[in-house]
Amino acid sequence: MKTRAIILAGGEGSRLGTLTAKRTKPAVPFGGKYRIIDFTLSNCVNSGIFDVMIIAQYRPHSLIEHIGAGGPWDLNRDFTGGVRIYSPYRARGPADWFMGTADAVQQNFRWVKDREPDLALILSGDHIYQMNYDPMIAFHIDHQAELTIASIHVSMEEATRLGVLGVDEEYRVRSFVEKPNIPPSSMVNMGVYIFNMDALDRELWLDHRRQGSSHDFGKDIIPHMVSDGMRVFAYPYSGYWVDVGTVDSYWRAHMDLLVPEPSINLTDRTWVIHTRTEERPPVRIERDAEVIDSMVTDGCVLRSGSRVERCVLSAGVIVESGAVVRESIILTDAVIHSNAVVERSVIDKKVVIGADAKVGKIIEGAPPRIVMAGKKSRIPPAYIIEPGAVIGTDVTEDDYTSNVVTEGEYISTKRQANEV
Repeated sequence: MKTRAIILAGGEGSRLGTLTAKRTKPAVPFGGKYRIIDFTLSNCVNSGIFDVMIIAQYRPHSLIEHIGAGGPWDLNRDFTGGVRIYSPYRARGPADWFMGTADAVQQNFRWVKDREPDLALILSGDHIYQMNYDPMIAFHIDHQAELTIASIHVSMEEATRLGVLGVDEEYRVRSFVEKPNIPPSSMVNMGVYIFNMDALDRELWLDHRRQGSSHDFGKDIIPHMVSDGMRVFAYPYSGYWVDVGTVDSYWRAHMDLLVPEPSINLTDRTWVIHTRTEERPPVRIERDAEVIDSMVTDGCVLRSGSRVERCVLSAGVIVESGAVVRESIILTDAVIHSNAVVERSVIDKKVVIGADAKVGKIIEGAPPRIVMAGKKSRIPPAYIIEPGAVIGTDVTEDDYTSNVVTEGEYISTKRQANEV
C-alpha cells in the first residue's frame, strides 16, 4: 500500500516561552545539532517513507530554511515522493488560517490525495522519539482498521495533558477523552495516526460541516469516530517518546540524553537522525578545562579552567576561562564570559552572558526552576538571574531596571514593553 506522511508543524508552542518567540516549535533546536522536527522526518525515511508533506503556519521561516529541498533526509525528489511544505493561503473560497489540526489537513486535502495514496500517516512535528512506522502500518492492515492511533503508557500526572484511550483485549478503542482532569487509564495518544484515505476524506468533510467543532483530531475527529463505532485501534508502542511542549519537558528531555544509557541513542548507525548542519571546526578544549557527562557540538571552544557538567552545547558555543555551566542547554554561538556561573538554564542562540554573572541555580531536593534567555539577548557582567526568571529576546543592558532579576520576573526590551 502507498503511504503518504503528513507532518503537522504549525504549532506556536507558547509554553516554550522565548524559544518559540521567533520560530515555530518544530524548528526549535534540540540535542546540540538537531531541530525537533528532525526526529519525525528521520523516522519517516528510516521507515522507507519518502513521500512527505509538511503543513506549517506559525513563523515557518527557520523551518523552511532548515528543510530546504530535503537533501539531508534524501527527500529531494520530484516524481517519486520528496518533501513539500504547505502553509495557509488566500483563495476564492473560505480558506484562512488553520483552526485546528484537522482543519489544517482538510484545507490541504487537495494535495493530500494527490498521487492517490492508500494510507495517510499523520504525524506531529514536535515530539522526540525513534519509531519504525512499518509495524504500525502492518498492524493497521491486519486489523482492517479505518484509523490506528499509536499509544504509549505514561504517568497519570502526564496523562492529564494528553488524550487518554480505553481499549478492549484486541486493542480496539472503546473510549477516548482529551486531557481529562482524572485520567481513566495511563494509555495515551502519541499524535501518530494512520488513516485509510476514504475514512480520512469522509471524517474531515463531516467535521468541516459540524457546528461547534474545533476541527482538531484529538478533540473532535477521534471521539466522533469512536462514538460512531468506526474501526479505531490503538497500536501499542513501548519505546521512548516525549512531547517537548513545555520548558520543563524540553530541559528534562535533554537531561535524558546525558545518562549512561540514554533511551534515545543518537549514535545508532542503523537509525540515523538526519539533519542539516553547517561546517564548523572541531571542538577546542584547552588545558585544565573540564567536561563531565555532556554533549558538545562542533565549533565549541572551552577555555582553560572552564567547567561544563551535564550540559548540551550547540555549535559554536564559547565558555571562557573560569566559567562554570551545569545542567544547562546552550544553543548556537552563545558566549559565556569568564567566571560566570550558569545552572539549570536554557540559553538561546547568540546570547552573551557577562563575566561574573550568576544565572540560575541548582537547589538540591527542589524541582528545577529553569532560567530562559531569549535569542540575541545580553546578560551584563556580575548580574544575578534567579531561578525561574525569563530574559526575552534581543534584551540589552539598557532594558534592565536592576542588577538582580528575581524568580518569575520577565525582562523584555523597552520596545516590546511599549507594544504590550
